[in-house]
Amino acid sequence: MRMIVVTGMPGAGKEEFLSAGIKAGVPFVRMGDVVRDTYAQSGAEAEGLSVGQFAGRERERFGKDIWAKRAMDRMKGIDLFIVDGCRSMDEIRSFRSLGGEVSIVAVHAAPGTRYERLVKRGRDDAPHNTDEFDERDRRELSWGVGEVLALSDYMVVNMSDLEDFHRRSEELLRSLR
Repeated sequence: MRMIVVTGMPGAGKEEFLSAGIKAGVPFVRMGDVVRDTYAQSGAEAEGLSVGQFAGRERERFGKDIWAKRAMDRMKGIDLFIVDGCRSMDEIRSFRSLGGEVSIVAVHAAPGTRYERLVKRGRDDAPHNTDEFDERDRRELSWGVGEVLALSDYMVVNMSDLEDFHRRSEELLRSLR
């Protein structure tokens, strides 16, 4: 089993890297989808918890690698796949415990660029102002995403146009196959 684990701060371009993988026919699991699906079934919204707060609470209750464990359930029987949205080295260690090859790809973009992208895409979790954006970054960093970024095997900087980023992402994916 070979995993390409993608990490990056919110709005860096993880989803765009994933779209290059989809184009190349590589199966994937989004850590965020696992979180959102679990959140929707949990009743946490009725408790007034945001998705991010719920994700943090689950990490406190079940361990820092809970989302990796839950994602692994969706990957059984696949030889090569992309895991989108890893947030901690605990998650990386869980993936590595499967005995396969794990390559970490970091997607990076400057904070101002990421903020603009998050606002523009308009999802429910989009920041309403820079204070919310900064708080989200602090939460992500508290989970350990900074360590994963620092220890990544590859980094793709996403500060150019989308076509160039996709081209460079596709080249990296070809080299990892």
